[in-house]
Amino acid sequence: MSVLRFFQNLFRAKPEPQEFQTLPQMERAAITLQNLVEEEKVPGISVTILKNGESLLQKGYGYADISNQTPVDPLKTQFRIASISKCITGLAFGKMVEEGILNWDDSLYEYVPYYPKKKYDFTLRQLASHTAGVRGYRGKEFAMNRPFGIKESIEVFKDDPLVFEPGTDYLYNSFDFVLLSLAMQEASGIPFQDYVAEKVLRPLDMSSTMAPKDDKSQSIEIGQLQLAKFYTKRASRFKNAIEVANFYKLAGGGYLSTSADIAKMGLAILEGKLLKKKTFDQLFSSQQIGKNQTYYGLGYQVSQDRMGNSFIGHVGSSVGAYTNFFVYPEHNLVYSFLINCTDPKVQAELDLVVESTLLYTSNSMV
Repeated sequence: MSVLRFFQNLFRAKPEPQEFQTLPQMERAAITLQNLVEEEKVPGISVTILKNGESLLQKGYGYADISNQTPVDPLKTQFRIASISKCITGLAFGKMVEEGILNWDDSLYEYVPYYPKKKYDFTLRQLASHTAGVRGYRGKEFAMNRPFGIKESIEVFKDDPLVFEPGTDYLYNSFDFVLLSLAMQEASGIPFQDYVAEKVLRPLDMSSTMAPKDDKSQSIEIGQLQLAKFYTKRASRFKNAIEVANFYKLAGGGYLSTSADIAKMGLAILEGKLLKKKTFDQLFSSQQIGKNQTYYGLGYQVSQDRMGNSFIGHVGSSVGAYTNFFVYPEHNLVYSFLINCTDPKVQAELDLVVESTLLYTSNSMV
């Protein structure tokens, strides 16, 4: 297909279902993303897909700011990345282990002795794998708008008992990563965000990834970066999302970034940068409860898609954000999708884009 034909098809009316199924895979992927905006399922989406380290698709769709019609730029538009933050924390955790600052299976209490004693001890590995028994959010705790530091935020949950004996069950939550980041902060003697910036973000050239300082001041320029506005869909329209303060849960869901920067992290994983292979193996090994897999490593989901392809990464959902980060090692593919809307219910469409590009690269020897 010629380039002219490709772009003519890209901007025409939505194809009929039968016609859509016959489109080339990359055209199908591009139209799927464009339709998310045209059908007002998302306000904006930033996409970066890398194959063998080269850009297969890098584009912004829709708006970072609807009112001002500011377009999404995959290089400049910062989004809340939600739980993709756990992947960044996983890399920092691995780096601390390599530097001898702490160990995978150290007790939390070795570094945070002031945390109230529970019926059972639990380890940093158990926190990073959501098998420690720490409770999850209650009510609207996910949307707290209190300017907590990491240490101060444990007041919210520190007096609650564990919900199960560590190592006997799995419960995904963000408080695990609050405690993990607090232990890392105490062990290193420097603020968590400073260690991550020095040991992970700078070495990987992730200069557009940072902790929120005042991310309530939306649609502001940060150097050459543009912070997206955050939305929630109500009925048929997008409304400004409620204000939240995410700094305290930086490790589990607080970072801001661009799709281009998140893809750099995926490329570093494929190329084995930053950490030793044995460290990556620890991060990407699915933890087990008895004989059952959790399909979660240390800060990373470890699973297979419905076509049987293995991937690592994370799906994220938070106030004003929905995100996907996938690395397919066997295919040398990296996917980064960032959306500025609270759970817009578009995972099926994002999965279609992933499947289309997997088929395209498999068939075309890209």
